[in-house]
Amino acid sequence: MMKVLITGLSGFIGGYLKNRFESTYEIYDLDRDLLDFDGVKQRLQEVNPDFIIHLAARTEVEKSFYEQITFSQVNYTGTVNLIESAKNLSNLKLLIFSSTMETYGWQPESDLIRDGKPFTLPVFDEKTKQNPNAPYAVAKVGGELYLEYAARAYNLPFCVFRQTNTYGRHDNDFFVVEQIISQMLKNPNEINLGYGKPYRNFLWIDDLINLYEVAIKNYTQAQGHVFCTGPENAISIETLVNKIAYMIGWNGKVNWNTKPKRHGEIYVLNSTAKKAQEVLGWSPVVDLDEGLRRTIQLWKDKIDKNNN
Repeated sequence: MMKVLITGLSGFIGGYLKNRFESTYEIYDLDRDLLDFDGVKQRLQEVNPDFIIHLAARTEVEKSFYEQITFSQVNYTGTVNLIESAKNLSNLKLLIFSSTMETYGWQPESDLIRDGKPFTLPVFDEKTKQNPNAPYAVAKVGGELYLEYAARAYNLPFCVFRQTNTYGRHDNDFFVVEQIISQMLKNPNEINLGYGKPYRNFLWIDDLINLYEVAIKNYTQAQGHVFCTGPENAISIETLVNKIAYMIGWNGKVNWNTKPKRHGEIYVLNSTAKKAQEVLGWSPVVDLDEGLRRTIQLWKDKIDKNNN
């Protein structure tokens, strides 16, 4: 049975990967502090994995503007430590790096959306210029570049997923979809949100897990590639709120602009998964409406359980 070492195994995506993979692969946690180079190297040598999935990171983009050093240390230096520890492993077939659409950062359309001017919603692919506009995103770009260097210098087998906003959490309401749903279910009269202009696309968690599974099964095809995850369905946060309200039957008031505006706000993130389809035969299958219905039910079940 092949070995898969997952950093961030206890997180949202890591937990889903463990449930999916544990009957097919031997699953290992990093079980070390990413910033402890000697510890990371020792753990990787002990396990000698066939695959590494690097998920561990600080992911709360907004907080990265206030905790810049911590985000840079964990998300960049931690990634460097992992790569340097992995580059000479004898069994390694693929290291998958969880990157982000946030690396695209500022794009020309952002100013048009911000200022309320006419625009055509862009679609980003793997060739779109990266203009990271948050400390979180800068560190992720650094991780991508370090992987490219390690591949050139040491033939490190890697691929990168520039992941879209992934949703389907039932235990964390920090992120936008879950935050909107949980607030509406708990507050029938009014909710407080930031601002509704930015456009985002959203990927249901099972679709993302399928991508990881496909990449591992087709690791030779995945090696050396960067993949966007799509789906090509970006909508404004305001439209997302209206959609969720309709599904829930919520008729309360939204208090917009009740949170501080994020420094370097990104007004449009919208990617296509065409390359992943062409190279790996993968594409998202769960549409936004269905994913939202599932997430709403998860939160209804959670709230009902807590009330009983």
